[in-house]
Order: sequence, then structure tokens, then C-alpha cells
Amino acid sequence: MIIMISPSVISGAILGWALGSNGAANCFAAAVSTRIVKYRTAIILTAVFVILGACLEGSKGVHKISDYSYNSGINTPMKAFLVMLAAAITITLMTVIHLPVSTSQAVIGAIIGGALLEGKADFSELFKFFYAWFLTPFGAIIIAFILYKSFELFIEKRIKDYVIYDQIIKAGYYISGIFSAYSLGGNNVANVTSVYAGKINLLTTKQAVFIGGLTIALGVLTYSKGVMKTVGESLVTLSPVSGLISVFTGAIVVYIYTQIGIPVSASHAIVGAVIGIGLVKGVNTISIKAIRNILFGWFGTPAISGVISLLFFYLFST
Repeated sequence: MIIMISPSVISGAILGWALGSNGAANCFAAAVSTRIVKYRTAIILTAVFVILGACLEGSKGVHKISDYSYNSGINTPMKAFLVMLAAAITITLMTVIHLPVSTSQAVIGAIIGGALLEGKADFSELFKFFYAWFLTPFGAIIIAFILYKSFELFIEKRIKDYVIYDQIIKAGYYISGIFSAYSLGGNNVANVTSVYAGKINLLTTKQAVFIGGLTIALGVLTYSKGVMKTVGESLVTLSPVSGLISVFTGAIVVYIYTQIGIPVSASHAIVGAVIGIGLVKGVNTISIKAIRNILFGWFGTPAISGVISLLFFYLFST
């Protein structure tokens, strides 16, 4: 049994590592870039709370993706291996060039790529995921706008002591980073091992969330520094407060979708949050590059992953 499932689990483990390397940057990037939190502390906290989030909350998303994958014709160990390998290659390439993207879009794109060759592509179900991807940054815009306005009214304008203010910001970065890591594990672990669970029955749900959480944590600990630096530099161009609100907003949005059971992009949530803060401070602070990254994530990531998956399935079938 172990020999039979090992190829599939290996490709999922590669994706988990890539997800940890890429997506973990969102949790403490701003805190590390502003030197509020040390890099080593950040990755340890992220790894620990990613595993906790995966084990405690991850099962909610596993069922949706595993059912969608199986119904799309991904119903054998080898097909599951090919789908996850396509998604893993896509995310790894993006990590190497330090571009934060959506793992959930890579996985769904890979499933669609394989399903097209199997003749079982279900676009009606795909739209459910697409709606969530579309709403993620827009929901973050609204939440970040409200949070930033509230912070201005109830903290910035009322606390005059700089030392107390500084301590609040520091504590906020730790709390938001930990919450973000927990949400990331709970939401995105479904991307890593869902195709092996459910009807295909290569892994139980408990095994799926534990293995997924462990591999994400491994990626955090070994190769997250490059993307963390890239994301951090883009967030702290506003202010330390803006970075804090952005990360906390991203965590809230991702956690909401964790309860719904749909994996979404923490990167897109944070970019949406930055735009929401920009609306408070003035439209001229909104980055065109940030909007471009959202558009690329929506269309580029699933397209690239889908093409790679389609090619793999074609080569395998011949």
C-alpha cells in the first residue's frame, strides 16, 4: 500500500514545500522587513502555527477539492501525481523568481488541465472557486478600509505616548503574523493533499491535513526568505501600521474562507488590503503593480498550471 501511494504523496509534498516557501511570506513579511520580528523567530512561529491550523481547521477544505478532483477524472494514483506535480512546478517556478501567487489557483488549474484530456472538465464547479478568488481581494479592500479607519480613530489619535504606541504595533505584528500562519495552514493545506483523500482514498482526512501541514512548514523553514523579502518591501512602502493592517486583514479573509471550505490566496487578500488602505490615504498611493499581480494571479497561474498538467496527461496517455 505504501509503495502504491508514494509517487502521489511525493508530488503533493513538493507542492506543500513550495507553498510554504511562497505563501508563508505573507505572515511576517512586513514585520521582518521593518525589523520588528527577527527572521528566525518569524519562520519558527509560522511553521508551528501552520501545522496547528492545518490539523485543527484543514479538513473543511479537503472535502471540496477532493470531490471536485475525483469528479473531474483524477481518480487514480498516477493522475493525482501528475496533477500535483504540475501545480508544484508552477508554484516552485514562481517562488524562484520571488513572485507570490495563489496555490489554490495552481491546483484547480492543474485539475482542469487533466480533466480536459479526460473529457470531464466541470466548469460549473470551477466558477464556485473563481467567485471566491474574485471576492478575496475585494473583501480585503473593505475590511482593510474599516480596520485602518478604526485604528486611526481609536489608537493613533488617542495614544500620545510613543513607547506605548510602539509596543502596541509590535504586539500587533506578532498577533497578526500568528493568526495569518494559522489561517494559512487551515485554508491552504487542502491544496496540498486533497486529491489523495475522499473517494480516491489514498489518504485519510487526518493523514492528509497532517502531511500537508508538515510539508508547508518545511517550506517555511528552508526557502521562504526570498519571497518574504519581496513581499515585505512592497508592504512597508506605506508605513508600519499599513503593513500590520494588511497582514491582519489577509488573515481575517483567509480564515473566513477556511470556515467555508474554499482555499484562497493570502497574497491576493493582502494586496487587496493594501489597496483598501490606499483608499483611506488617497487613491494616488494605490500601486498599479499590485493590481497587475492580482490579474496575473487570477488568469496566469491557473493557465500555466493547466497547460503543464495537460502536457503531462498527454504524454502519460501516449
